Amino acid sequence: MTTMTGQTLTGWQQQIQQQRGEVLSLLTTHLATLSVDDNAWITLATPEQIAAQLAALTPHYQQDPTALPLYGIPFAVKDNIDAAGFPTTAACPAFRYIAEQDATTVAQLKAAGAIVIGKTNLDQFATGLVGTRSPWGAVSNSFNPDYVSGGSSSGSASVVARGLVPFSLGTDTAGSGRVPAGFNNIVGLKPTKGWFSASGVVPACRLNDTVSVFALTVSDAWTVAEAAAGYDVHDAYSRRAPGTAPAALPERPVFAVPDTLQFFGDAQAEEAWERALEQLRACGVTLKTIDFTPFAELAAQLYQGPWVAERTAAVGDIINRPEEMDPTVYQIVAGGSRYSAVEAYKAEYLRAELARQIQQALAEVDALAVPTSPTIRTKEEMQQEPIRYNSEFGTYTNFTNLADLSALALPAPLRADGLPAGITLLAPAWHDRALASFGIRWQAQSGLTLGATDAPLPADQAALPLSPDHVRIAVVGAHLRGMPLNHQLINRKAVFVEASETASCYRLYALANTQPAKPGLARAASGESIQVELWDIPLARFGEFVAEIPAPLGIGSLELADGRWVKGFICEGAALGDAQDITAYKGWRNWLASKEMQHV
Repeated sequence: MTTMTGQTLTGWQQQIQQQRGEVLSLLTTHLATLSVDDNAWITLATPEQIAAQLAALTPHYQQDPTALPLYGIPFAVKDNIDAAGFPTTAACPAFRYIAEQDATTVAQLKAAGAIVIGKTNLDQFATGLVGTRSPWGAVSNSFNPDYVSGGSSSGSASVVARGLVPFSLGTDTAGSGRVPAGFNNIVGLKPTKGWFSASGVVPACRLNDTVSVFALTVSDAWTVAEAAAGYDVHDAYSRRAPGTAPAALPERPVFAVPDTLQFFGDAQAEEAWERALEQLRACGVTLKTIDFTPFAELAAQLYQGPWVAERTAAVGDIINRPEEMDPTVYQIVAGGSRYSAVEAYKAEYLRAELARQIQQALAEVDALAVPTSPTIRTKEEMQQEPIRYNSEFGTYTNFTNLADLSALALPAPLRADGLPAGITLLAPAWHDRALASFGIRWQAQSGLTLGATDAPLPADQAALPLSPDHVRIAVVGAHLRGMPLNHQLINRKAVFVEASETASCYRLYALANTQPAKPGLARAASGESIQVELWDIPLARFGEFVAEIPAPLGIGSLELADGRWVKGFICEGAALGDAQDITAYKGWRNWLASKEMQHV
């Protein structure tokens, strides 16, 4: 029997490739290893549900396997997200109903071939960062069962950390997709609000909710995110990506870190954070302290002001039956009824002011790095101070959605006691891909095993695939790094990808009477490979860039030495008559260097 516990998404894909005719057997065998006594699960699929999901996909897979990249891969769904045929409870038995259709994110993943294998435990109505507020019991930390798992997406994080599924869906309002990732040594991708549809999700705070992704690797999380995301006309808060964000962070990025940090007396958490900073520096990051005051003030608003009323609205009539709710959850949610509309509007005005300050602060850096949580608590401690300790966990998460930021929780150096700590990277909305690009670098350098599985990071962690929201362009002259017009790329959030060469069918010319000096590239029957740089520029900024290009230059399609075609600089033939053929130099830098040598 093939053991699939502990496998990454890639591992599952490889196994399914090898056992194409036995996928149902592979899944049902794996299902049999999962226990109904494991309180990370609220509901497990039946073998019949697995078979039905697979049967609906197999004909499409047989016709075109590439159309279903997640074919046969099991995943878990937090039990405040609808999956057709499964109960949705939001961890409240009195709220239970059988979902008639999939939430949009679930439908998207199933359309890519993935199989819902179960629904997971959570803090009731997604109210909590602890993982203890459920009638199904507190989900244990995957490293030490005496400690909390983090919430509210406790079950979803736990089953990924233990390798029971390669990925899962959570939700994140105040940090529910990040704190459990930090406490269990896994990746938590908190997308920009509106990138994932919220249709079919039981709301907690609808204005600040988003579905999130847990995975063992950043690469896997990104693959899932791309499959799950997309504009949904049925979700009033769904948004289209504007196509203005960078495709990646710079090779040597600048990260902000808070000028003051609070660890609530947890020396081990502080020491783990210091080691994480050392690792960031080793990744080529420059650290810059910023005033954390507006972040902290905004974080406090989520539970200490009228925003709580969103939770009151979300639970509906059940608020009138407190005996059917978790006592702590009821205490929090019931508090929303005391706020007036006037107070709510004042809170929104304050949110907007603080969010503007945060956006201005982050405009000066590539990302903000924070501890995912300032501390961790035992389940026994949590019983003593359930609200206070929960609030501590949200110190570096609560402000994120209120400020409209993207976030990526990453495994980081473990504490001295062996518990995970984690760090989180934050950036403006739609910087999700840029954060993921750095996250892959970070995880490769960290050397940590995956989740609680003891499995090493696979060696073949590839860079992110080409982005449909960016244009890859080859530059050959004045736009190269360090050249006079490179700023035209940098100012439009373009990022350097790699040095490359054209196919061996181009000639390079030094154009006459251009300021600054520029080359012209032309395809020819007899030519050479010419050195170029590849850059990814946001799609929405590409037109601006092209508009600045003067005659006789323009943008066309270039063939690279490895057979790829990209956009690149081309030159009108009429301008080549009085130009100097410098093809023999193989590139503009070489030509300029030769001229410098001549003047030495």
